[in-house]
Amino acid sequence: MSASAAAASGGRSRDRGPYHRKVTNPWKFCLMIGFWAGLIWGGIHWLMYTFRFTPILPGFMAEPFYRRSFLVTGWGHVAGLVYFILFSILAALLYKLLLGRFQGPWPGLIYGLLWWTMIFLAFGPLLGMMNPVNQLGWGGVLSELSLFAVWGIFIGYSIAFEFNDEASREPQKAE
Repeated sequence: MSASAAAASGGRSRDRGPYHRKVTNPWKFCLMIGFWAGLIWGGIHWLMYTFRFTPILPGFMAEPFYRRSFLVTGWGHVAGLVYFILFSILAALLYKLLLGRFQGPWPGLIYGLLWWTMIFLAFGPLLGMMNPVNQLGWGGVLSELSLFAVWGIFIGYSIAFEFNDEASREPQKAE
């Protein structure tokens, strides 16, 4: 605000000083984190499938809704990526709701491993999304386990850093 505008408004400025901190909307932030988590780690899952690190289709999240013959096509891979993004958005919102107050990467790691357990050991084989774990081979199991671990860390640590970062609440030093 210019000096003349500040004088015209009674000397008030819109600058709230060094103690003003922009407040992040937690639900919009979680939508954004979930979107990027799904896009990045879904894309990496597609690469892992393409280079045969895993036998799990990129569209495994869409498996209950589409035929396998569609999911093996290019558009099926795109549909799978979209479903992984939607799943990641839901997972990020759920993380904020349940574990948002925890700090550091460990809660996110545990969260990702919990999702892997639920998908690969419980619901995935039951819903026909994939074969049972004992039929996937060690390479596929370890690749998927690693992917879900870093996916969980990405979601958990991003949320923890944004909403538990004490350093951002410190006043700025005047130099």
